[in-house]
Amino acid sequence: MKLAVATLALVLAAAVGSAFAAETAKPMTAQQTKMSTCSKDAHAKGLKGPEYKSFMSTCLKGGEAAAPAAAKPVAAAPAPTAKETQQEKMKTCNADAKTKALKGAARKTFMSTCLKGDATAAPAAH
Repeated sequence: MKLAVATLALVLAAAVGSAFAAETAKPMTAQQTKMSTCSKDAHAKGLKGPEYKSFMSTCLKGGEAAAPAAAKPVAAAPAPTAKETQQEKMKTCNADAKTKALKGAARKTFMSTCLKGDATAAPAAH
């Protein structure tokens, strides 16, 4: 009898808890949705540390928030043109940064400049 009452109490607690959770669940705000999308994109690209922070900052400010870019062959990476989409620019600039073996602040500066459309003003690789 005690086992039946305990089981019933447990079942009722679970039912009330899930009903309460369903009633209090709020839809995500626009900023939360943007944060989620940017975070998923950054993780899909394998970004970590300063590169992750830089990407998130750019993405949350309205920069590149498209689907994750696939790796492009390094040799076939022309400078971005005015007609390229933000996603295409990101792919091209990533490939150029990889070719130049840029890391950390130098990569961040290069990416910022490149995404603005001036890939020739890149810092020297160290």
